Amino acid sequence: MGKIIAIANQKGGVGKTTTSVNLSASLVATRRRVLLLDLDPQGNATMGSGVDKSVLENSSYDVLMGQADITASIVQTGEAGYDLLPANSDLTAAEVELLSISHRERQLSAALKLIQDNYDYIFIDCPPSLNMLTLNALVAAQAVLIPMQCEYYALEGLTALVNTIEEIRSTLNPYLKIEGLLRTMYDPRNRLSFDVTQQLQKYFGDRLYRTVIPRNIRLAEAPSHGVPALVYDKTSRGAQAYLALAGEIVRREQAAVAQSQAQASTL
Repeated sequence: MGKIIAIANQKGGVGKTTTSVNLSASLVATRRRVLLLDLDPQGNATMGSGVDKSVLENSSYDVLMGQADITASIVQTGEAGYDLLPANSDLTAAEVELLSISHRERQLSAALKLIQDNYDYIFIDCPPSLNMLTLNALVAAQAVLIPMQCEYYALEGLTALVNTIEEIRSTLNPYLKIEGLLRTMYDPRNRLSFDVTQQLQKYFGDRLYRTVIPRNIRLAEAPSHGVPALVYDKTSRGAQAYLALAGEIVRREQAAVAQSQAQASTL
């Protein structure tokens, strides 16, 4: 059964979509089956995957509103290698329309149950706000990956997001956990990067990924070509960093499985 991971941070411009696209492509490179679900009305993950958001037959809006089958709405991304449930500005209407639907926070969860077994990983690129779309993602997910910059205000926003995750875990989704925190646009020469890293290590321990994503021009250029950095320039520091992150995630998953099997054998 595929692991569903929401990539979320209520602060914009921290690298959520960049992480969604490039991590998906990097895990495909490790021979994992990956679905990327675009849940942001801006549709940046859709465009960054080489899919024209203006000519979609079906989108994540149609799936959320029960107007289209999720299997029929998934599209291929060509060289990137992962499957995509695309999005466009139609999703803006979903935020209001969902309010009139019973079990509105579980619409996405119900849809994903139909195809979860087809993938090893399902990533949800969330909008930069804690709205009904993000709530659907957090109720559907088993874990949250939080991209963040090493700056003072990022810590303020992180506190609010962690509180939201705890609230959802206690009321709507008891299986939700923080998968990991990813430092993006990282500059090791910056003293603040070091200070913030120390605070993150203190409070989150091994949930802070060792991998950091550097500021990299190739990462910034790749979306305009509709491909992940791994396709645009696989030798770039950005592409190599996301490959390292994919490896770290796979190793963590394998270690967790081994630990679970070891515990089961002692019972």
